[in-house]
Amino acid sequence: MIFEVGKTDKHAVYNLLIGLVAPRPIAWVTTRNEDGGINAAPYSAYNYLSIDPPVIGFGVADRPAGDPNPKDTARNIRRTGEFVVNVVTEDLLHPMSVCSTPFPPEVSELDMAGLHTAESSVVSVPRIAEAHAAMECRELQTISIGRSRIVLGEVVAMYVEDRFVDTVGPYIRAEQMHAVGRMNGLGAYVRTRDAFLLEPRISYEEWQKGRR
Repeated sequence: MIFEVGKTDKHAVYNLLIGLVAPRPIAWVTTRNEDGGINAAPYSAYNYLSIDPPVIGFGVADRPAGDPNPKDTARNIRRTGEFVVNVVTEDLLHPMSVCSTPFPPEVSELDMAGLHTAESSVVSVPRIAEAHAAMECRELQTISIGRSRIVLGEVVAMYVEDRFVDTVGPYIRAEQMHAVGRMNGLGAYVRTRDAFLLEPRISYEEWQKGRR
């Protein structure tokens, strides 16, 4: 089947796109509200984009048509310039999903999910205490495109539980952390437990020697 975007319903385009760009890492973002409360919301339009400086980016769709206000996450970041991306692992899949529920503004997603916060080392926004890793970020730029906002943030600090750090690299012991990825829009995720495939990169010299 061929789907020409200009001739396809926008919701159908969304369903197809998120099913094809998969698996996707999940940015479980904590931000601070106007009243000092902490908002937590997951976004799977997310990845790292630069190393020097270290920059991550994620997309936040606007609220449904007719509501002129951006979602809490985007609004909070524009006001404070800070946010934290918490890593979603297999053991935290359900609490993360609870945080995606559109609760009323006065309801804390973290409370509903039975989660707690821990103080960050550089930014004023806390991380999720139960998360095994998190990245503290400062907003570099927010780009409005159509009914979405692309948030670019510079990573200023990274928290990782000691057991998941191989100090030789240092490397993340990803095969032990068990991060999860988002698949389609039907509540499907993929786990990384017992699913690692190794395909080491080879040098050009090795290629010339026939190691292919």
